[in-house]
Amino acid sequence: MGSIASNLQEVKQRIVAACAGTGRDAHGVTLVAVSKTFGADAVRAANAAGQCHFGENYVQEALVKIAALADLRAQLQWHLIGPLQSNKTRAVAEAFDWVHTVDRLKIAERLSAQRPATLPPLQVCLQVNIGGEASKSGLAPAEVPAVAQAVAALPRLVLRGLMSIPAPAADAAALRSPHRALRELLEQLNRQGLGLDTLSMGMSADLEAAVAEGATLVRVGSAIFGGRG
Repeated sequence: MGSIASNLQEVKQRIVAACAGTGRDAHGVTLVAVSKTFGADAVRAANAAGQCHFGENYVQEALVKIAALADLRAQLQWHLIGPLQSNKTRAVAEAFDWVHTVDRLKIAERLSAQRPATLPPLQVCLQVNIGGEASKSGLAPAEVPAVAQAVAALPRLVLRGLMSIPAPAADAAALRSPHRALRELLEQLNRQGLGLDTLSMGMSADLEAAVAEGATLVRVGSAIFGGRG
């Protein structure tokens, strides 16, 4: 692995190439650097190399980092990309900019009620268990339309779109299939008048497949920060 700065450049080049291969504008894809298990210094180094969006899986770990990087707060966008329990919603509503993992209406209602009026609305995505895997959290696709309408009506939140974490797949067609299903679900919601613009999908291994199917947020960690010990 090279430096964080050179790794970031490589990942951004992958995004540009993936967009070029499918006729997309690379400005339509935002890289979320997944900084879980890496310290504030790694985030600081990535920010110095031009990275602004950071994804965290664990609320307590993230809160320590956000506090340690308070001097950079205006430059950083913090995304919660891990599971959110109802007893952690207040801390998340107060500290984060995005939550990708809203998987039930109760969580959204708590985030809405607890988002400080002094902050901009919290940007949220619904997590969809697109493959119906027993081990994964997320809404079943059939549940999404009703929950989306309810979440979109909440104050202090902006429903931006959908997020998924598909199972690993062996070939390009299998990699693209769940991403296509998520995009088609987003298109269905927009036909119902929701006006969503965000597909949070794609990680280090399937970035190209996700971009080909319309990803707007890609979540990449190990290719930027290295392996987790």
